[in-house]
Amino acid sequence: MNDSPAPATAKADPSVKMVSLYEKTRKIYPKAVTGLFVRWRWALVWLTQIVFYGLPWLSWNDRQAVLFDLGSRRFYIFGLVLYPQDFIYLTGILIVSAYALFLFTALAGRLWCGYACPQTVYTEIFLWFEKKFEGDRAARMKLDAGPWTFDKWRRKGGKQLAWIGFALWTGFTFVGYFTPVRELAASAVTLGFGPWEWFWVLFYGFATYGNAGYMREQVCKYMCPYARFQSAMFDKDTLIITYDAERGEPRGSRSRKADPTTLGLGACVDCNLCVQVCPTGIDIRKGLQYECIGCAACVDVCDSVMDKMGYPRGLVRYTTENGLAAGWNRAQMWRRALRPRVLVYTAILFLIVAALGTSLALRSPFKVDVVRDRASLARIVDDGAIENVYRLQVMNTTESTQTYRIEAGGIEGLRATLDGDLRVGPAEARWVTVEVRLDAMHAQRAGSGSHPIHFDVQRLPEGDATAPVSLREKSTFLVPR
Repeated sequence: MNDSPAPATAKADPSVKMVSLYEKTRKIYPKAVTGLFVRWRWALVWLTQIVFYGLPWLSWNDRQAVLFDLGSRRFYIFGLVLYPQDFIYLTGILIVSAYALFLFTALAGRLWCGYACPQTVYTEIFLWFEKKFEGDRAARMKLDAGPWTFDKWRRKGGKQLAWIGFALWTGFTFVGYFTPVRELAASAVTLGFGPWEWFWVLFYGFATYGNAGYMREQVCKYMCPYARFQSAMFDKDTLIITYDAERGEPRGSRSRKADPTTLGLGACVDCNLCVQVCPTGIDIRKGLQYECIGCAACVDVCDSVMDKMGYPRGLVRYTTENGLAAGWNRAQMWRRALRPRVLVYTAILFLIVAALGTSLALRSPFKVDVVRDRASLARIVDDGAIENVYRLQVMNTTESTQTYRIEAGGIEGLRATLDGDLRVGPAEARWVTVEVRLDAMHAQRAGSGSHPIHFDVQRLPEGDATAPVSLREKSTFLVPR
């Protein structure tokens, strides 16, 4: 028998809110808003999507201007023809992107998230479809809460068809960067895609449909790692969206004609519009939160309320923690922008961009790989000479036919046997077998074993090539015992 006393029941604390771990996610209905930052965001939506959807249809030298041809392992970017060996340039672009993100974040917070991130861009587009079919915030909430009538089916069905059509178009465009888009369009008419085209069109379309149509703010809040480590790049001079509590509190509703000083109120009328327009559903008045993507919708709507009330703008605005605490003006805050962290990020970014641009400008117009013939490492031919067989791959990175001359050196008496010069077509890679011989006298003088040699491959002047260019690739020559 358990004689221990029952635990005393604690008094209910009204400030404690019980939240179930399995509570259903509350759907957010962002209210439409107009203003300067909304116009900036839509300008970037148009810019990014015109580039994304239009780029595959541009032609360059009678081919698609931007095409990542994985089958033939050629990557065409306007006048550049890149091979898998040029992977270093992709690494450079990723490093530039990372440092640019660090720089913009240290300077002005989550600019990327609020204006140009694909999740933000496609969420804006899908919300636009939703508003066209279902109306603004109040109408959508009423529609969702109401019964399934014919009008509700019509509106919801129209929205879903628009979402699915746009998502499939997005998936089709994505695949158009890897399969020539005009060939892909011809296949789309008859639904004659290959298995991989079908997979990626549907996969990328489904990802767009799910992320922008349903997950929305959950991607930013829970799936995106940037929200978790952004604070490491913030400091008190980072430009962020902030609520001026000193000016706004105590908040409260009032008429337009009322004097807030007489009522003992601040500038905030507690209209809650800043929460209603927020795509992640946060209250900016509670301070900086990791869920804030810096879209500035709350700035636009608060400025419109201040205009209606006849109060100065800027209750919610872009500012810095130091600027807000010290009451700095815009000029004083921008002077603090050029602090050591920003200067270091800028210098590193400039050096990497300069190095990447210089490397591309000085890039050789062809590449050479040397592979020893494993079937026959070394052999003695009829005249007593030692012969090694090599396979050379010459990759023409220009878009005109080029002629190359191949010679071998490194050991006295070494000569390469090749039937004339090698011609390689535009953006083509050709393998050629080269027999390298060392006569008996020089082989005896060199001695048995492995000896370093090199191949000199020279591009001869022809067509667009006005000057010869040479490459030297190292290898080894085996002399048997």
